[in-house]
Parts: sequence; C-alpha cells; structure tokens
Amino acid sequence: MINARRLSTLAAIGITAVAGATLMSAAPAQAQTTSMPCSSSAKACVDLTTQQAWLAQDGVVEYGPVPARTGKASAPTDPGTFHVTYKDLYHRSKEFNNAPMPYSVFFNGGDALHEGSLTKPSNGCVHLSPTAAYIFYYSLKVGDEVQVVW
Repeated sequence: MINARRLSTLAAIGITAVAGATLMSAAPAQAQTTSMPCSSSAKACVDLTTQQAWLAQDGVVEYGPVPARTGKASAPTDPGTFHVTYKDLYHRSKEFNNAPMPYSVFFNGGDALHEGSLTKPSNGCVHLSPTAAYIFYYSLKVGDEVQVVW
C-alpha cells in the first residue's frame, strides 16, 4: 500500500501509482530513449562505457537513460547478467566504514544500484542520483534481471 507521503513524492518525480502498482509515466523528456544496449529480458540495464542506466519492461524503456557511476579500475563493476537478490532502503556498508548506501538494490554479491556520487567511481556498485536511485529501488523486485554491459 502506498502512503500519501510516498504518493506525493512519486508524483513529484513523474511516477504514477495505481492499485498498488508503480508505473513509470512522463519521466523528463531528456531522459527518455527508445532503446538500450541490453536484451529485452533486462528490467535494469547498466552501460559501463557510457555510464548510463535504464529501467525497462519487455525491452521497452520505461525510465532512462540516467547518469550512473560504476566501479573504479581496482574494483570494477562486473559485466554480466544478474538478478536482484535483496533490497535495503537504509543500507550501510560493512566493508567501507559504515558508508551510507541509500536505496540499495543488490544484484551481484555486495554490488548494488544505490544513491551515490556521480563524480567519484564506486567500489563495484552502480551509483545513481537521488531521484534515479529512488525510482530504481521502488521499481525493481527481488528476482528481476539486471544486465551490466560494455
């Protein structure tokens, strides 16, 4: 059930909630595209070359591309096909000094899509803006496919 505060926040960033389902609606025009570099089975797509991410359903882009920042050379984000294993709204890194990782969507061991710096490379995760992290968190479910490509 979506509460009034969440409904208001979703509406402010262009998402519509209907009968318990969250639907992407008019995302900013500059963020829309008709294609992504991942297969049609991907619900989330991350391009390591362009540092962009998308959400899609059956190959149709619902959100994105949005800026993303992936892993540094010494801790790269692995390319491949993964699945969401769990989500943690207020995650803090046990490995990196209790660093906050809001809106974490884990897909490859300790790697997650989450809110983070878009200027500094990560330690293998995919950093997203606060708005994008929020949308990815509430759009993805455990089991959804995440593809990371070159």
